[in-house]
Amino acid sequence: MASINDYVVFHDKQLEKKYASRQIPMATLYEAYFDGALDIPGDIWEFLANRNLFVKYTLTPEHFKWAVTNFIPEVAIHSQEQDERIVRDHYDRGNDFFGAFLGDRMVYTSAFYEDPEKDTLEQAQDNKLNLACQKLQLKPGERILDIGCGWGTFTAHAAKYYGADATGVTIAEEQTKFGMNRIKEWGVSDRARIRCHDYRDIPKDMKFDKIASFEMVEHVGVKNLVAFYEQCYDLLEDDGIMLLQWTGIRNLYMPNSPTSAATLRPEDLIWGLFMNKYIFPGADASLCLSPMLKAMEKGGFEIQTVENVSIHYGWTIRHWHQNWLANKDQMLDAYGERWFRIWHFFLAWSAIIAEQGNAACFQVVMNKNLDHFRRDRWVVDKTVTVGTGRALDFPEAIDAAAE
Repeated sequence: MASINDYVVFHDKQLEKKYASRQIPMATLYEAYFDGALDIPGDIWEFLANRNLFVKYTLTPEHFKWAVTNFIPEVAIHSQEQDERIVRDHYDRGNDFFGAFLGDRMVYTSAFYEDPEKDTLEQAQDNKLNLACQKLQLKPGERILDIGCGWGTFTAHAAKYYGADATGVTIAEEQTKFGMNRIKEWGVSDRARIRCHDYRDIPKDMKFDKIASFEMVEHVGVKNLVAFYEQCYDLLEDDGIMLLQWTGIRNLYMPNSPTSAATLRPEDLIWGLFMNKYIFPGADASLCLSPMLKAMEKGGFEIQTVENVSIHYGWTIRHWHQNWLANKDQMLDAYGERWFRIWHFFLAWSAIIAEQGNAACFQVVMNKNLDHFRRDRWVVDKTVTVGTGRALDFPEAIDAAAE
C-alpha cells in the first residue's frame, strides 16, 4: 500500500515520525510544504491523484486560530476600508506575478472551451469574452458596466469588438493602470475607461444598458449580497440585461445523509478554508446555486438563463498551472520559494477540485422583473447564445464612430 513517503520527502523528522503510519491532515501537509518542512519532488498531479491514501480532511488548531483572527472578523465586517485593504494586498502584488499564470489575456476567471483538446488558453478566454457579449446582446453604442473588471480585458474587448461604451470598476490600483494602458493600446480610449474605486462608490445617478461581473461577487460578502443586487438593479436601465459569473462550493446536501441537515463534505471544507486564507481572503460569498439565485431575486431580478461552466474552470486552471511552471525561475527570483509553492499547490489542487465537482462556476443572465420588460428578445434576437456546444464568432473590431 502506498504511503506518504512515496510522494513527499520530509525535512522535519519529527513530522515524518508523527505521520509515518497514519494519515496527515491536508492542512498540516500543505503548511509544511509551504514552510519547506517537506518537499513534493515528483509529479504534483500523481501526488494529488493519490492524496486520499495518506491525507485526511480534518480541522486543525491552526484553522481555529486563523478563523478567530481573520475569517470571522472579515465575514462580520466587510466594510469598504477592510475590503480595499484585503483586495489590494492580493491584486496589487504585481502584474508580473499574475501574468506568469494568466498569460496575455490577464483574465482571472474561467475561460470557455469550444474544443478542450485544441483551444489555447487565449482562445478559450476569447470564447468566454464573446460568449458574455453575445449573451448580453451587446450592440454598438450601448453603455456597459464591468463590476470588478480586473485588468480590464473584458471592458476593452466590449469596446473594441462590439463598439460598446465600456466602463470597468476595480479597487486595485495596479489593475487600473494595466487596464487603462490596454485600452490605449487597443485604440478604444474614446469609448472605454477603468475607474479605481469600490463598487459601492459607483455614482447612483449613472445608468447602463448592460452590466457584467465576473467572479467578483464572491468578495461582496454574504451579508451584502442583496444590497449588491439592489445596487445593480438601480444602475441598470429598465430594458437592460445583466450577466454575472461566479464560483462557489457545490450544494451542501448529501444524498442518503442520516440527517436532513446541510453537511459540508470534508474536502470541500478544507479546500474552502485554504482558498480563503491564501488565495481569496474575504470571499465568503462563494455560494452554491440556490442561495445566490435567491439573493438575485430578492434584489429585484428575474433569471433568464443559468449555465454551469465548472468543467471549463478545471481546464482553465490546468492551463494556468502550465504557465506557472513555465515561469518558475522568474517567479522564484522575484517572489521566492514560498509564493511559488503556494501557487503551484493551489492551481493543481483547484483544477482537480473543479473537475470532481467540489466547486462550481455559473453564468447567469438576468433582467429587472418588470411587467413591461420584453421577454421575447431571447427568441426574436438571433444573436443570443444559450447552452453549450455552439460556435462563437470572433467579430471584427467595430469602429463605433462610423456607426
